[in-house]
Amino acid sequence: MSEDKHYARVLTIAGSDSGGGAGIQADLKTFAALGCYGMSAITAITAQNTLGVRAIDPLPPAILAAQIDAVAEDIGVDAVKIGMLHNAEVVRVVADAIRRHRFERVVLDPVMVATSGDRLIAEDTLAVLVRELFPLATVITPNLDEAGWLLERTLADAAALEPAARDLQALGAHAVLLKGGHLPGEEVIDLLLDGTGIQRWQAARIASRNTHGTGCTLSSAIACGLALELPLREAIVLARSYVRAAMASGADVRVGSGHGPLNHGFAPRAAIKR
Repeated sequence: MSEDKHYARVLTIAGSDSGGGAGIQADLKTFAALGCYGMSAITAITAQNTLGVRAIDPLPPAILAAQIDAVAEDIGVDAVKIGMLHNAEVVRVVADAIRRHRFERVVLDPVMVATSGDRLIAEDTLAVLVRELFPLATVITPNLDEAGWLLERTLADAAALEPAARDLQALGAHAVLLKGGHLPGEEVIDLLLDGTGIQRWQAARIASRNTHGTGCTLSSAIACGLALELPLREAIVLARSYVRAAMASGADVRVGSGHGPLNHGFAPRAAIKR
C-alpha cells in the first residue's frame, strides 16, 4: 500500500494583525497563495490597522508552546516562519520548541517595528533573540532598520550591506538575507550571505503606498519554498518574485487611510501534494 500524500506544511509563529495586512494573517494568505498548508502559533494579539499599532497583548508562553506542540505532534511541519516575538520568555519558548521537534527549515524574520514605525519588541529581548534563535535558523531576514538595531549602528547606503551581513553572520546566523528596501533610490538591492558566498538581487522599486506586511510576506514565501524542498537561494527567488508581483498588483488599491496590504491573492496556486 502506498504512503499517504500530504501537503507542504508551513507553521507561522508570529503575532496577529487585526488589520489583516501583516503577521499571522499575511503569513497564512501567503502560504495558501503558494500552494502550502498553513498552520499558526500566535505569540501576541495586536490591535492595529493601516495607520498604526494601538495595543499589543502577548499570549501566555504556555499557550504558545501548546499551539506549536499540537500542530507538530499531529499534522507535522515541513518549514517554520518566525515573526514577532515580543519578549525574552517567548523567544525561549520558541527556541525550546524548535529543538524539541527538531524543526530543520526555519526562517527567522526579526520583526522589531511595524511599517507605521511602531516598536513591536521589548529592548531587552534582542540579546536573547540573537543567542537563542540565530543558531537555529536556516536564514534570518532583517531589513536595514532591524539590522542596524541588532548591530547598534546606522546602515545608510548600499556599501553597508555586505559588512552588515557578515557581522550578523558572526553573531551566529547561518545565512543572512539583508533587505535593502529602506535605502533611497529607484532600485532595491537585497543581499544574501550564506555558506557559499554572496548573492545580490537588484530590481526597480515599485511605487506603492501599500507596503504593510512586505517583510512578513517575504519570509513566509521563503518558508514555503523551503517546505517545497527548494534550496535556499531558489526559495528566495520564488519569494522575491511573489512579493514583487503582489505589490505591483495591489499598488492601485486603497485599503484604509495609511499603508495598505499587498495583494496576496493575485494568482493563487492549487494546494501542492507530496
